[in-house]
Amino acid sequence: MAGKKGKKRSETCNCFPLSDEENVTSDLMDTTLNQRRPAGWRAIPFVLGNETFERLASYGLMANFMVYLQREYHMNQVEAATILNGWSAASNFAPVIGAYVSDAFMGKFWTIVLGSFSSLLGMMIMTLTALLPPLRPPPCADEDLQQGQCKPYNGAHLGVLMVSLRWLSIGTRGIKPCSIPFSVDQFDLTTEEGRKGNNSFYNLYYTTQTIVLLVTQTVVVYIQNDISWALGFGIPTLCMIFAIVLFFVGTRIYVYIKPKGSVVAGVAQVFVAAYKKRRFYIAVDGVDGQFYDPPLTTSLLCVRELHLTTQYRFLNKAALVIDDEVNPDGSCKNPWMLCTIQQVEDVKCLLNIIPIWVTSILGFLAMNQQGTFTVSQALKMDLQFGSTIKIPAGSVGVITLIAIAVWLPFYDRVLVPALEKITKLEGGITVLQRIGVGNLFSILTMLVSGFIETKRRNSALSHGGPDGVAPMSVMWLTPQLILIGFAEIFSIVGLIEFYNKQFPEHMRSIGNSLIYLTFSLASYASNWIITIVNDVTGRSGSSWLSGDINTSKLDKFYFLIAGISLLDFVVFMFCARRYHYRGQC
Repeated sequence: MAGKKGKKRSETCNCFPLSDEENVTSDLMDTTLNQRRPAGWRAIPFVLGNETFERLASYGLMANFMVYLQREYHMNQVEAATILNGWSAASNFAPVIGAYVSDAFMGKFWTIVLGSFSSLLGMMIMTLTALLPPLRPPPCADEDLQQGQCKPYNGAHLGVLMVSLRWLSIGTRGIKPCSIPFSVDQFDLTTEEGRKGNNSFYNLYYTTQTIVLLVTQTVVVYIQNDISWALGFGIPTLCMIFAIVLFFVGTRIYVYIKPKGSVVAGVAQVFVAAYKKRRFYIAVDGVDGQFYDPPLTTSLLCVRELHLTTQYRFLNKAALVIDDEVNPDGSCKNPWMLCTIQQVEDVKCLLNIIPIWVTSILGFLAMNQQGTFTVSQALKMDLQFGSTIKIPAGSVGVITLIAIAVWLPFYDRVLVPALEKITKLEGGITVLQRIGVGNLFSILTMLVSGFIETKRRNSALSHGGPDGVAPMSVMWLTPQLILIGFAEIFSIVGLIEFYNKQFPEHMRSIGNSLIYLTFSLASYASNWIITIVNDVTGRSGSSWLSGDINTSKLDKFYFLIAGISLLDFVVFMFCARRYHYRGQC
């Protein structure tokens, strides 16, 4: 029914009472109806365990995939990189599709299930390529491989490989966008215990993912390189099977949220309805009039019931009731002519989030550089650690993972409680403040990286050997690698928490998928900047990013990224100060 004139709704939470049936015997396909109280941390081991083992499986499969393509399929560097980059781009865009399917049609649980079995199928096929000789080119000696004299792969070999990657990409669509929102669904946000558990979950999630990366880049890579590719792929596949089993074990205590239909249609209806009523007058305060405000369809979880605001006031016309647009039973006759207040405020929420999301793309530039040029720096430094250990150049990123694994638990268990006592804020600082701190660490990382590269290049040019290796330990890269770890802790974890808290409840999967879309777009932006810098500086005959790192000006490139990140931080601060948080439960 229409709301009362000038009425402002309080932000409250509507929840079903505890179900009388503790013994759930209904078929799993009926679990879209939510009839139980959130189990909180009791449910998290099953959901997070599934996500952890799935990440162990997929990361373990792909951690050394470039080497696998070159050694076993006899691909050159360009061919292997093209396949790997194409799959990576598709996998980062795929969660957006999976999020839409989840929020609109299937629900998070069944989307995760479908994604898990798809990933398992892809991993099994990939393992078979390493186990069965007919599925790949015949073996080739290292000398022949370096001289390009090995028998190349054929169409059948490539076809099987592409089928495996396709299934893995489909699995990514289901698991990545839904695992965190489904975990959030398991907390009762109407209680302080539930909210604190939810806040701690984001830190725990990223800690486990960091440990998984640490394992895959050390143990799994060692098995693949020095023992057997079949065993190195088989172990992640077994992990995926265990992940699926673990996920189904928790089905009796999960909370299931029913999908609400097409999210895109609901957003479009607000703009269409507002446009069709553009000639109608609304008072200056934007809330004076008869607005469509039916009771919310509640679920067990907290649903933030929002009042009509004056922000983006032109959209309020979409909820303005004109003549007989409401049926006697309280439903609207035409959703493309009349929308609820909740719909209108949800769209405003999306409009508020977009600027924060856009600024986060350039905020990730520093992370992109640490994954590429840092390895190039390491190759021209002394990799010896002690008298017996030689650090692989590609493994220097482990320092970042160790920093994250150590700092995150300390931040969550020690620093956050201390900050809460000082600021009186849940979490110690606001989510946007956390993201802002991460952006500052990104800028600092690039500045420190530039200074270290200046010292490394000068050392290589003045004291380096014939191979161009500077007499300077690779451990000099430790400061920049630790700083980028802090940037990830604050920026990425902050964005995950921000999207899951600020997106409308029925769009959480879409919100979570923005993280992966940000990674993808940041990679494209990084490539675009690299291309421009290389072309512009190369016109003078001395490119900043030439093939020889000792004659290039990588330090200047790092300072350029620091400058871009600083400008992006200024824009972020402007957007953050204007941001209106959604009501908290």
